[in-house]
Amino acid sequence: MTSALVVPSWIAVVAVLVVAALAVAVVALAGSVRRTRQHADAVLASAAADAEALRSELGALEEQLNVQAAQVEQARRDARFGDITIVDDNEYVITDFNERRSRGPLAAVPTVPTPVFVDIVLRESLIRTASLAAGLRRALAPEVRNRVRFEMKREVKRSRKQRRLVLRRARRDWEARQRAEIDPA
Repeated sequence: MTSALVVPSWIAVVAVLVVAALAVAVVALAGSVRRTRQHADAVLASAAADAEALRSELGALEEQLNVQAAQVEQARRDARFGDITIVDDNEYVITDFNERRSRGPLAAVPTVPTPVFVDIVLRESLIRTASLAAGLRRALAPEVRNRVRFEMKREVKRSRKQRRLVLRRARRDWEARQRAEIDPA
């Protein structure tokens, strides 16, 4: 017996190939992570620029509102009766909200990709079908059918009574007219 460790050569080759494949995978993943971080940083910088533009626009709007509020207060103080009507002649169009931005991820008009649209449509139809099936299952339950049958029998009895009553009244009226025609003669 020897103290040397005997390893078949094919196991050593497979082990070296596995280690090399793992090294290539690690390098590829590192590159992918680096590209993802760069893209995320670019999107973050663009979003920060958009946020800064929105902050400046909001500041301008706030300043404009403060000026208008001061003008309203001044007009109220100058009014004789203290009650004035303020007319806003500005036109407000909400459909061009995204048109004022020209760059960044918020500049594009949001659209739903085709697979997502198809998924939404199918889900909605699936939900409607499921609710219809649940309603039918409930409507066709034995206790509901028995209750409907009972109510139908009751309604049929009521309508028969009503028809008999109407028929009796009509017969009495007809007989009274017949007697009235015979008696005056």
